[in-house]
Amino acid sequence: METYRVLVKPLVTEKSNLGPQDGKYTFRVHVSASKDDIKHAVEEQFKVKVVSVNTSKFIGKTRSRNYRATGKKSDWKKAVVTLAKGETIPELYEDLG
Repeated sequence: METYRVLVKPLVTEKSNLGPQDGKYTFRVHVSASKDDIKHAVEEQFKVKVVSVNTSKFIGKTRSRNYRATGKKSDWKKAVVTLAKGETIPELYEDLG
């Protein structure tokens, strides 16, 4: 898989904002991306050393549109990337204030 398609966006939540203190960064990634794909994409894009990658898959929920029709939110995948000691990605959180 091409590295520019692997990382969709960084996930910014209350819990993920505590991660950079421990060198952990959370990303929304492509559903079919493997751990190796994610590792190579982060290392190439941010020029850091990745120690480990943990992933979770989420199934999209079914929603009622009206009394007859239903829709479904898309499935997605989350990756928590742990960087080597002393490595950081400051670009992710500089715009958040």
